[in-house]
Amino acid sequence: MALASLLLIPLYFMPFWTIDMNAPQYPEGIGMHIHINDVTGHNKHDLKSINQLNHYIGMSEIHKEDFPEFKIMPWVFAGMFILGLVAAATGSVKLVITWLVLMVLIGIVGFVDFYMWGYDYGHNLNPDAAIKVPGMSYQPPLFGCKQLLNINACSWPTTGSIFIGLSFLMAGWVTWTEKFKK
Repeated sequence: MALASLLLIPLYFMPFWTIDMNAPQYPEGIGMHIHINDVTGHNKHDLKSINQLNHYIGMSEIHKEDFPEFKIMPWVFAGMFILGLVAAATGSVKLVITWLVLMVLIGIVGFVDFYMWGYDYGHNLNPDAAIKVPGMSYQPPLFGCKQLLNINACSWPTTGSIFIGLSFLMAGWVTWTEKFKK
């Protein structure tokens, strides 16, 4: 369980989600990484390019400061890290199960929040935008790919999510092996 907790540390140094966009005007592609405390472009100017594209279709610009989640998530995962270490130190299977349930709840809340963020950005458009397509919304996909005008947007978990998954599987394995020990 201690190792499961330690596997959460890379989240402070790497993204856990990525959105890739490919279009004729960006043959090399552009995109953004979502971290537990930041949103960055894949490359130096990608976020600026995304914000310029968003401006033309009436979407709000994307700025780290607009997301209170980036202030909360580092503390949430610090709490999960500490809870996992306490579970390991005490050998409490109940704490491990609590940890697992909390991780599932964090995942559900995270996906709902991400969906709502995408919905807000993709539907609440500036009526004075240069490009207007009646009935068109620009919500990025929660998971997978979606064609948005001439841009193919793909949203996927990335490296940090692998560590979250391994951490969760390891804690599940701890619970499973402790169940059959008795």
